[in-house]
Amino acid sequence: MKVYISSDIEGTTGITSWHEAEKTKPGYDIYAEMMTQEVIAACEGALIAGASDIIVKDAHWTARNILAEKLPHGVRLIRGWSGHPNAMILELDDSYDALVMTGYHSGACTAGHPLAHIMSSATISKIVINDRDASEYLLHRNAAALQGVPSVFISGDKLLCESTAKIDPHIHTVATMEGVGGSTIAIHPAEACDQIRAGVEAALKDKSAMAKPAPLDDHFSTDVTFIKHEDAYWASYYPGAKSSGPHSVSYETDDFFEIMRILSFILK
Repeated sequence: MKVYISSDIEGTTGITSWHEAEKTKPGYDIYAEMMTQEVIAACEGALIAGASDIIVKDAHWTARNILAEKLPHGVRLIRGWSGHPNAMILELDDSYDALVMTGYHSGACTAGHPLAHIMSSATISKIVINDRDASEYLLHRNAAALQGVPSVFISGDKLLCESTAKIDPHIHTVATMEGVGGSTIAIHPAEACDQIRAGVEAALKDKSAMAKPAPLDDHFSTDVTFIKHEDAYWASYYPGAKSSGPHSVSYETDDFFEIMRILSFILK
């Protein structure tokens, strides 16, 4: 069994401030270590379930956060960004049996986490796809589905887990914390790792979760709202994009990969 693990940091248990998510800022080293420990737990759960090949994508900011030397032997780690539109799941293809996500967070314009955002907190206010507010989970779950790969597990804030379960009822989730305004109520880091380890093992042994990829719509109508109007103006010149307001652009396609492609070019 071949398993792909994509890991972000904002959904790591207890993280509350952007300083804790940014290199050179106070608190970052603690949460880079905790991010790594949650990834280790996911790897261990996958190995217990019978995984023979595991690849991990460091998918936060610089993509140089996970402490590679602490991962189980045999696990491969993707660091940095190649520029491929699939971003947080780059190099995932149809040879993989499952996608696991750790440390993910609620999307922009939600109250699920003090750090809720989508793709670029400095650039994007909101992304709507087929009248649904998108999250980084939704984007990469759809991108994985194009490759025939099911998304079977996710850990992160409570609202993300609840909203994900509504979209994909067979997915296994671990809520590491609950966001309340600018605060978080988090479970103990060791408990988070225990639950992630058990959750990944259960997900990979669940025939319903592993049965098929997430269903995709036949058509995608996307609207991207920018924080700065000048970024929206610039993005409106991407082929096929149209200005839909002073701060937004719209884009239509039948191929979800084209959504990932346009985002990779218009996000700064």
